[in-house]
Amino acid sequence: MKIFHVPCLEDNYSYLIIDESTKEAAIVDPVEPEKVLEAAKQHGVDLKIILTTHHHWDHAGGNEKMKEMVPGIKVYGGSLDNVKGCTDKVENGDKISLGANVNILSLHTPCHTKGHISYYVTGKDGEDPAVFTGDTLFIAGCGKFFEGTAEQMYQSLCVTLSSLPKPTQVYCGHEYTVKNLQFALTVEPDNTKIQQKLSWAQQQRQAGLPTIPSTIEEEMETNPFIRVDLPMLQKLVGFHDPIEALREIRRRKDNWRG
Repeated sequence: MKIFHVPCLEDNYSYLIIDESTKEAAIVDPVEPEKVLEAAKQHGVDLKIILTTHHHWDHAGGNEKMKEMVPGIKVYGGSLDNVKGCTDKVENGDKISLGANVNILSLHTPCHTKGHISYYVTGKDGEDPAVFTGDTLFIAGCGKFFEGTAEQMYQSLCVTLSSLPKPTQVYCGHEYTVKNLQFALTVEPDNTKIQQKLSWAQQQRQAGLPTIPSTIEEEMETNPFIRVDLPMLQKLVGFHDPIEALREIRRRKDNWRG
């Protein structure tokens, strides 16, 4: 299994997932079809499926054009999310296969949108799994609660995604990492892992390189939204309950002008 970034729009990422043995590929959130098809051509792959994380235009807006340009391509999207161009609706636990060795598990991760899906992808034994989290989990952040509640985001981040194996590579929908880490330091100013990752992320961006992927393990060390079960973090934001702490951190982030 190989994964390649396809930068789109101002700060979005689409991702090409390739089954190396068959050269069949999936594309996550192909908002700019021409760019995506060029990437597929460069890698010599046959695009078979689109994995849509959620219905927002900057993720699903390229689906109809992709269907015109790649006749027969399947478009997967959350059953509750009214995804543009969707041919195959998925729910939590639904499985999709790609080529000979790539398996995709749909995880319902609602809050940013009510039908948001994260896709957990595994390849051959020995390869690290990956999860494509759209706008639910960002590197050191999470999506705005547009269609859901703190309770739902807690379930999505701290139960569903946190339960994935720690080496799982995290591929999210936007390049927001530097700002997210700067904000994370306002919540946990003494967290050296956040300080170190911010310094690294700034160097990556200055070199024109992505800060993605992260891992589930790194997120559990540096992402305040996923760390709300820690009593120390709850105390820092003035609550003794993880959901209330999550709600408070999101409120602060919404008002932060860093």
